[in-house]
Amino acid sequence: MRLIARLLVFCLPLFSLPSVAAPLSDLYQVREPVASQQPEAREAALGRALETLVLRLTGQRDALQSPALEAVRKDPQQIVSQYGYDNGSLLVEFDPVSTERSLRRAGLPLWGANRPALMTWWLNTSSSGSSLVGDGQASAEPLRRAAQHRGLPLRLPLADLGEQLLATPQNLAASQPAELQAASERYSADALLAVLAQEDNGQWQAEWRLWLGDTREQGKVQGADQAALADAVMLVLSERLAPRFVVAPGAASELTLEIEGTDLQRYAELQRMLEPFAAQLYRVEGDRLIYRVNASAEQLRAQLALARLQEAPAPTAAVDAEQSAPQMLPRGDILRFRW
Repeated sequence: MRLIARLLVFCLPLFSLPSVAAPLSDLYQVREPVASQQPEAREAALGRALETLVLRLTGQRDALQSPALEAVRKDPQQIVSQYGYDNGSLLVEFDPVSTERSLRRAGLPLWGANRPALMTWWLNTSSSGSSLVGDGQASAEPLRRAAQHRGLPLRLPLADLGEQLLATPQNLAASQPAELQAASERYSADALLAVLAQEDNGQWQAEWRLWLGDTREQGKVQGADQAALADAVMLVLSERLAPRFVVAPGAASELTLEIEGTDLQRYAELQRMLEPFAAQLYRVEGDRLIYRVNASAEQLRAQLALARLQEAPAPTAAVDAEQSAPQMLPRGDILRFRW
């Protein structure tokens, strides 16, 4: 009761936070093409939907082949809430609780719904010329579908005249995208993605570059058309990003997490963000919350960076020159952050 009473001190009007990372509300919704509504076609599409979901949650292509998931592979409907048909697709809603339970029992890592928002500069080049994919354009739909399919929050530029002039092949291929980063500030994203897509004899290929924090990733993919190319890009990005936010079984340990500068709104955001780490709040000291979490330090730092939390140095006690008793050193399993 004391803890609840102290949390009520944070009761302020609820306004949106200036957070950037995007919690995906449709993380457990999967759409797969289906040839017909016959049982055989439906079961095949349901199996593909399960495979898509497991990859989306773990970042591992072979995760569904785990022997511990055999029962789920044979009967995916045991973790399905509902499904229906929509414009030639099977739309499946998986139950989050039973899905996560099955994956945890199989010893698989999980990537939560709080994921880095990708500011995407995508330049299509074909025989008819080059064009920057902008928010609201028809050319943005394949990108949006692919991002949702692979569980990645996508942001696109408005593609106004200034941005079109900026999105040159030279700028998108630059090793240090200073101009793109400056233009991306207005969109408040976590990561910057630059894609040069080109059509050649009816086949599409793309060079992509991703910047997240101090790290950079890059690669090349191919696709039969723009939709296939977009899905190939988002798939490889999902596989590259997942290891930053999930931990292999046995790699996690129990940590103490202290966070300063918290109010009610930030408390609600923290609850969502720390949910994958089995977080338990056990102390409140003013605007400081103290949790016990099950994670690796690297994973926790990556997740909290999405909310623009800054790591705080360990407090240092003043040393009394006349004091002969040894000082207690800070414990290594304590991480401190502040807003």
